[in-house]
Amino acid sequence: MTKKKISYNEAIAEIEEILQKIENEELDVDDLSEKVKRVSALIKICKEKLYKTEEEVEKILKEIEN
Repeated sequence: MTKKKISYNEAIAEIEEILQKIENEELDVDDLSEKVKRVSALIKICKEKLYKTEEEVEKILKEIEN
């Protein structure tokens, strides 16, 4: 089973939703650890996407300079 690739905006939206639930104490203690792990994975995805985008932009800018 292949996982659907999540976009940066979808990841951010999910992080914000989970954080809001944590702040509003809407999460059961039993679910808290799972949600924190999910947020950690989403943050990693976002960081990777930002890093890749930064590299691509720098490459484009170097091509423009030449």
